[in-house]
Amino acid sequence: MPNILLTRIDNRLIHGQVGVTWSNHLGANLILVANDGVAQDEVSQNLMDMAVPDTMQSRYFTLEKTINVIHKASPQQKIFIVCKTPQDVLTLVKGGVPIKKVNIGNMHYSEGKEQISSTVSVDESDRQAFRDLHELGVELDLRRVPDEKGTDILTLI
Repeated sequence: MPNILLTRIDNRLIHGQVGVTWSNHLGANLILVANDGVAQDEVSQNLMDMAVPDTMQSRYFTLEKTINVIHKASPQQKIFIVCKTPQDVLTLVKGGVPIKKVNIGNMHYSEGKEQISSTVSVDESDRQAFRDLHELGVELDLRRVPDEKGTDILTLI
């Protein structure tokens, strides 16, 4: 069983808050970005790596590769998974990735989305993905930083 400490939804993926604050809080030694686009984008990977401390590793996998290799992870790897969308997390869970808790940190506002917190905006597809994750037994905790009080996102959608 892979040692997944937490999965976070953050459409910015790795930035200072993820690379330092969250990963240190969790005691992670590997940040795994599961995103089809970034897995093919070396420039974005290099930029994100600038926010990752030297003591930590980063990996950029497609959703399919994450599903296929996560069970081969070493027990010494303390994994912090970062995804862009709730739909990506749902794909991972349905693919057998043992995700028990999701932190919802940042989902930017765009046309057709409703802002439900200072950092999270959702549309009906996002709402359905969160409901599906909940039905699959995944805990859904909305909070920007570790020392904030979390909120069950289902109470807001």
